[in-house]
Amino acid sequence: MRIVVGVLRGGPSHEYEVSLKTGASVLSALNKDKYEPRDLFVDRAGQWHLYGVPLDPAQTLRGVDVVINAMHGQFGEDGGVQRILESLAVPYTGSRALPSAIAFDKAKTREAARALGVKVAHGVVVDAAAIRDLEATAFNLFRSVPHPSIVKPVEGGSSVGAMIADGYHALVAALRHAFAHSPRVLVEEFIKGREATVGVIDAFRGERTYALMPVEIIPPAEAAFFDYEAKYGGKSIERVPGHFTDHQKALLQNAARAVHEGLGLLHYSRSDFIVGPRGVYFLEVNTLPGLTQESLLPKALDAVGASMPHFLDHIVSLALKS
Repeated sequence: MRIVVGVLRGGPSHEYEVSLKTGASVLSALNKDKYEPRDLFVDRAGQWHLYGVPLDPAQTLRGVDVVINAMHGQFGEDGGVQRILESLAVPYTGSRALPSAIAFDKAKTREAARALGVKVAHGVVVDAAAIRDLEATAFNLFRSVPHPSIVKPVEGGSSVGAMIADGYHALVAALRHAFAHSPRVLVEEFIKGREATVGVIDAFRGERTYALMPVEIIPPAEAAFFDYEAKYGGKSIERVPGHFTDHQKALLQNAARAVHEGLGLLHYSRSDFIVGPRGVYFLEVNTLPGLTQESLLPKALDAVGASMPHFLDHIVSLALKS
């Protein structure tokens, strides 16, 4: 008898479209001889669906042996859907609710990474509720944070709402833009360097936390950084393995392992970094990195001879044992 695998995708986040693509990729790659895939769709309003029929979560998940969480962003990665799955005692892939919530918060993740000895850029968290005068706040930030800076929502992924500010007026605009996506914003020194990302997998190839080869990301010339369009527009160059020295490669892989283990993440994750003149800086961790054709984790898997069906089989087996 085949194992019934529910592939959970969609959801009420800015990364809805990416989640649909990740879910489609997973549904296509699952070994149909071993698994019976079920497309579990959550619409933008948060309504669950099975075979096009709106149902509550318990009804949608009836008969499902294990869930592959293919959601991204709010609800999918912040602990929301994890709490629902845990309350219904349904095994699922990815990190548990509390570590997911911490990792989704860039401010908490920065502090956790710093405590683990991982280098992070100088940054300040700004809460919209504490601001009386946005321009005055921007002026104080411009004087206290090295510029250029990158301004990004504390919660969220795929660089949604992020902007680079190279002057006071640009900082005001970037704060307004980021606050439209999150009530808390991180203003961080923009480290000029080469972008890298490292995926890790639990209990893979005989290692407790197996680190894939670092991927070097070269955004298109018109992109100031690896923003949403650069991520999904198909114009960025991704080198696997990246052109890093052995020392830089070791720093990247060790930092990705440290963040994954230190935050108590499960099954797999992908950490993003900047390799600059002053060293390797941690940016953020993705507890449910994209698995689309354009996504970085599948490319890193391919570089070490691991196929998507093999990877999915592995994380499903981990979820069933959790």
